[in-house]
Amino acid sequence: MRLFVAIELEENIKDALIEVQGSMKKAGVSGNFTPIENTHLTIAFIGEYSDPDQVLEAMSNVEFSPFKISLEGFGHFNDLWWVGLEKSPELNSLVKSLRHNLADQGIPFDKKKFSPHITVVRRAICKKGLPGVSVPNKSMSVDKITLFKSERGKHGMIYTEIGSIY
Repeated sequence: MRLFVAIELEENIKDALIEVQGSMKKAGVSGNFTPIENTHLTIAFIGEYSDPDQVLEAMSNVEFSPFKISLEGFGHFNDLWWVGLEKSPELNSLVKSLRHNLADQGIPFDKKKFSPHITVVRRAICKKGLPGVSVPNKSMSVDKITLFKSERGKHGMIYTEIGSIY
């Protein structure tokens, strides 16, 4: 089972992402735009792992109080374009705690430096820059983290919630 832990996005954030994607398309960007129902903020990518209950147990040891995240700017990793987030000590603390608990349980995860972003387009072709593209100033409250499994479907990736920790 291919697993990841993420923060689900509120509707106002999804609406802002739709706006960004629309502006990118008007600016001439083409590629595989992320379906809005698949947008999320990954905080730990686990990959192939057969015991989701063990992951949920590790997640249950993470303590955090609700906090806000806010969209800020955009950028890219090669041909993958994303919307970024304002710096958040609370988010960084949550990620650190989650990764510590996953490691304590012996659960493998991607140990790359955490760089909070929400993917909006993969395999992007951007020939003339991004004139007129900006990220709306939107915020949301984070009050849970969710374990998802991802499967390749006929028309792209399908993300299914396994469980959440509040």
